[in-house]
Amino acid sequence: MSEDFAKIFQTMMEQGQTMARAFTPSFGGTTFPGVDPKAFEKLFPAMPKEMLEFFFGKTFNPEGLDARTRFLVTIAAITVLGPVGEPQIRLTVQNALAAGATKREVAEVIWQMSMFGGLPATQKALEIAQAVFSETEENPA
Repeated sequence: MSEDFAKIFQTMMEQGQTMARAFTPSFGGTTFPGVDPKAFEKLFPAMPKEMLEFFFGKTFNPEGLDARTRFLVTIAAITVLGPVGEPQIRLTVQNALAAGATKREVAEVIWQMSMFGGLPATQKALEIAQAVFSETEENPA
């Protein structure tokens, strides 16, 4: 890893930790009263597929996973987190759909996690995904 890339990576990690603290007030023992995950969602709505692919797909590993697959993997991980991951599921499902994932793929990934995260976590993630699906049907892109 080059020194320049190491600096970029360090900056990204610090920004990610700041974002995690905003989503999960108990992260790192710091609280952020009044932080609303929905406000973050309004600030960063689902991006176009090309941008998602650029930022989350092939930028750091051109031969690696595409953005669609990365978002599906992320949905799986967030589902297993249970209540801690709930605020992030909504935005990740929106971005997965924008990156080309189907509603069936999203639901299947969430359901697959039931054996790892438990049924309550899976049920909640499916409820959130269904709400996103309903909104997508009402407001086609």
